[in-house]
Amino acid sequence: MAGSAAELVTLLELEQLEVDLFRGAQARTERQRVFGGQVAAQAVVAATRSVEGEFVLHSLHSYFLRPGDTTVPIVYDVERIRDGRSFATRRVSARQHGRPIYYMTANFQIPEPGLEHQDQMPDVVGPEHGMPLVELARERGPEAAEHWEREWAALDIRHVGVTGRGIPDDPEHPARARLWIKVDGTLSDDPTVQTAAFTYASDLTLLGAALVPHGIHIASPRLQPASLDHTIWFHRPFRVDDWWLYDQFSPFAGGGRGLALARVFSRTGELVATVAQEGLIRVREPRP
Repeated sequence: MAGSAAELVTLLELEQLEVDLFRGAQARTERQRVFGGQVAAQAVVAATRSVEGEFVLHSLHSYFLRPGDTTVPIVYDVERIRDGRSFATRRVSARQHGRPIYYMTANFQIPEPGLEHQDQMPDVVGPEHGMPLVELARERGPEAAEHWEREWAALDIRHVGVTGRGIPDDPEHPARARLWIKVDGTLSDDPTVQTAAFTYASDLTLLGAALVPHGIHIASPRLQPASLDHTIWFHRPFRVDDWWLYDQFSPFAGGGRGLALARVFSRTGELVATVAQEGLIRVREPRP
């Protein structure tokens, strides 16, 4: 995966093959399947390239269909569903080996003024007081920490707390997890790069919130995890290379699946995005 901010930017530089047809390169990785956040981020770039410059991405809804092959590029085919005066809609199909691995519907809007309200940002310590995720990985052993630094060093993630540890127990909300996150480097001012980089980061930790009440880590060999779908609503522009709070919670888990949602706040307290994801959290039965 992206081991640095520069590698992340390179992942987002799609090659245009034809009108509305793009090819995305792969990152060096030890993973057996493509990281879902990479596919979603590259699809955001492909969709954005097909709209006029005044349109801004305000929501995406997507499904992960098949595991991606890390050894070959991904082809992104953009379909222009609608071009209106205020809104534009695109559908993106990501394909490998002649089969779709991911579908996204993206909606764009020309910014306009309107009624405003937002949730208040929770009272949390700043990122400088959070525990770097690489240190938490080191608690599982040096190999886990080395793997984190090779695969995910493009992101600086600081653990604030989970329900019962750093976040007070709340019977009404048993599954909460809070993190400060930013790209570990400086990105360009290009809104497409900022939005796509956030999309990449948004898939990394969200499903873990559904595991908080069960005491199982997302990397546990007992668990078979996989993202099934992913949705983002973008409320306000923000910089992904500055700190943002990922206030994650899971209202339900069952049937081998977990639902997780997150409010995204800038450090100044603005609600800038909302994210939702359902994923597979199948617990493997121990072999005799």
